[in-house]
Amino acid sequence: MLARSKSSPAVALLTLDRPDVRNALSTELRDRISDALDELAQDGEVKVIVVTGNGPVFCSGFDLKEFEQAMEDEDLATRLWASSDRFHATVLKCPLPTIAAVNGPALAGGFDLAVMCDVRVAATTPRFAHPERTFGDVVYAPLHDLVGGSVARDLCLTGRSIDAEEARALRLVSSVVEPDEVLPTALAIAERTAEAPRDVLVRTKAKALRRAAIEVEGTLDL
Repeated sequence: MLARSKSSPAVALLTLDRPDVRNALSTELRDRISDALDELAQDGEVKVIVVTGNGPVFCSGFDLKEFEQAMEDEDLATRLWASSDRFHATVLKCPLPTIAAVNGPALAGGFDLAVMCDVRVAATTPRFAHPERTFGDVVYAPLHDLVGGSVARDLCLTGRSIDAEEARALRLVSSVVEPDEVLPTALAIAERTAEAPRDVLVRTKAKALRRAAIEVEGTLDL
C-alpha cells in the first residue's frame, strides 16, 4: 500500500500490507516494493519515503513457503531470486532518504529491510534477529555499515535477538517510542528532512551510498 503524508506531499508512506502472514516478503510483495520505490524516485514532488508494517509486526522476513515451493519449481526459483536481487538493490540504492518506522518485530529479511533504510525509529515492542542463519545466508554488509564488524558478526553469526532498547544502545535505531507514536514520530522526522531541497537530499544520499561502498551484485553477495 502506498500513501502520501496528510501534512506533506513530499513524504510518501509505504506500508507492508500482509498482516495475516506477519508481512512476510513474498515475491509479489518484494516486486511491489521495488516498483513503488522506482516510481517514487521519479516523482519530483517526493523527497522522503517512510516504510512501515500493517499490524503488530514490521516484517517477519521472506515468505519461506515460496522457498519450499521453489525447490520443486525451477521457474519459481528463478523468479524468486531475481525478485530478491532486485529488491535488495532497489532498497539499498534508493536515491531518496528512507525512514523505517519499525512498529513490531523485524526478523530475517525484515531486519534487513529496516537496516537498508537510512533512519530507523522503533516502537518499544520490536525485536531484531537473524533466525535464518540456521538454514541460509544472512545479509551482512548493510548491518556492518551501520554498527561495525564486532556487533554485525555477533548478530549474524549467533542469531541472538535484541530488543528495541539494546538496538538503540547499539545505535541501530535512533529512537524508541511507544507503539502508537512510532509512525507519527517517523513521519515528523520525514517532514523535517523534507525541509531541505530535493536535489540536496539526493546528493547527500548519494554521498552516503558512495561512502558505504556496498556492492550489490546479488542477494547472496551482500
